Amino acid sequence: MSGTQLLRKEVTVTASPAIRDGEPAPPGPTPPRIPKYYTVKRQLLELTQTLAPGSPVPPERELAQQYGTSRTTVRQALAELVVEGRLLRMQGKGTFVAKPKVAQLLELASYTQGMRAHGLHPQTRILDTSYVPADAQLSELLAIPAGSRVLRIHRLRLADGEPMSTDTSHLPARRFPGLRRNLERYASLYEALASAYGVQLTEAVETIETVLADPKDARLLGVDVGMPLLLLSRQAFDASAETVEWAQSKYRGDRYKLVTRLRR
Repeated sequence: MSGTQLLRKEVTVTASPAIRDGEPAPPGPTPPRIPKYYTVKRQLLELTQTLAPGSPVPPERELAQQYGTSRTTVRQALAELVVEGRLLRMQGKGTFVAKPKVAQLLELASYTQGMRAHGLHPQTRILDTSYVPADAQLSELLAIPAGSRVLRIHRLRLADGEPMSTDTSHLPARRFPGLRRNLERYASLYEALASAYGVQLTEAVETIETVLADPKDARLLGVDVGMPLLLLSRQAFDASAETVEWAQSKYRGDRYKLVTRLRR
């Protein structure tokens, strides 16, 4: 075959036929199947939105009959609503519509100030105070020599008598002598630092994670083992950029939502 014949050789290309006006489009991907429990969950959510906080939710058997499904499906839907904080399950009493979540603003304020801002009565129970030697992690976080004495304060936080969070604070004992006694004189730790030592917190680095309630957390907070909790870890500094506190707080995921203000 000559070069001229090669140049003149035609190439046939097969194209998909165009869709003409008025013709139906080819079928798309099949939409995902919605699980039965999820449909029941949405129906339950609509039901609870018509009820006042504290109202009882009908028993599983009654809900299964109402929605034409099994008690297992209803139980799964209820369990997710409990985890999300829409419902509250009380052992031996039943399931109830939960109170609205507390919108916790991420700022350098004490727990007492935050709860009062929401019109709630704050309470703090000191579970334990003890001195521990600074291990490698505490030494780095508090910027103190390893082995230095650290005051550890373990507290349970309540609002209107309901457990809300646990809190464990670590502070350098040498900088705050007598703080253990001063905690009894002031409404909050931050008030004690300001009034007794003249220390104001001005900055903090805070990280937020989710953890599951272990048996100890569950007992203190009155929740089921495995309930999601919000873990806030905070390293707080004073006006001189010295580290004052390293604290970890575990908030009930069914009672809290975190709010922050962003600016550009």
